[in-house]
Amino acid sequence: MPGPRERRGRRAAPRAVALVLAVLTVLAVLAGAAWVTGAAASPAQPRAGAGEPSEPRFGWPLSPVPRVTRPFQAPAHPYGPGHRGVDLAAGPGREVLAAGQGFVVFAGRVAGRGVVSVDHDGGLRTTYEPVEPAVTRGEQVYAGQVVGTLTAGHAGCPVAACLHWGVRRGEEYLDPMRLVRVDVRIRLKPWEGVPPGG
Repeated sequence: MPGPRERRGRRAAPRAVALVLAVLTVLAVLAGAAWVTGAAASPAQPRAGAGEPSEPRFGWPLSPVPRVTRPFQAPAHPYGPGHRGVDLAAGPGREVLAAGQGFVVFAGRVAGRGVVSVDHDGGLRTTYEPVEPAVTRGEQVYAGQVVGTLTAGHAGCPVAACLHWGVRRGEEYLDPMRLVRVDVRIRLKPWEGVPPGG
């Protein structure tokens, strides 16, 4: 018949296992929350692995990577002043590329300028202007596919031509630079285990 000390040891083992499982569950939840927060803040980074940045699922709309001539400035309210996209330096006639896979929801003219808009998974919509569209409404496009050619005439452009590239989710305008940068890194630190007697 086991003595009192052996019985206590048998009862302690399931407690230690339960404690380890509880700690692992908390770590998994925290890691999941960090991933969701990072993905919401920066939709281009749905995957991050053990300290290594992942590839963004969106690409630049111009190749090679262009210079930004005017950055994104979020408006204070829906009708307030701001800059609802980024302006990218290029030359007239440059091919404009779809930043990601999606469906063309608009390809035509707005206020005399050519515009292409593409809907992507996750409720994102990218817009490219001024362009001469090379796609039509309803067409499926893939990342890097030509959607049009850049035309001159973007107000405030300091070079021969600028692509105004915008992105929004619903009615909220987002910084397009977040589509092409990987800023979120998740690092899991080594876990030392349950302290003795825990």
